[in-house]
Amino acid sequence: MESTQFKTQLKKQIVEFLNLLSVNPEDIKDDEPLFGEGLGLDSIDSIELIVLLNREYGIVIEDPKEGRKILVDINTMADYIEKNRTK
Repeated sequence: MESTQFKTQLKKQIVEFLNLLSVNPEDIKDDEPLFGEGLGLDSIDSIELIVLLNREYGIVIEDPKEGRKILVDINTMADYIEKNRTK
């Protein structure tokens, strides 16, 4: 899958999985921080994103420090998934 298409799919999955009713996937910028300023996700959302990565892509993240490095923005997540997915 082309990188742009994959990032669009990832944004849709995040919006649906986290039930972000007030966010449109198209409004999420690829380099926008997911946590704090930016999209404004919190620590509970990070756990949900780790579950999403496991369920959809077969990626298991056991170390929270590793998770923080992966869940920075859409670009970082997409790169990590493309290199480490098992599904």
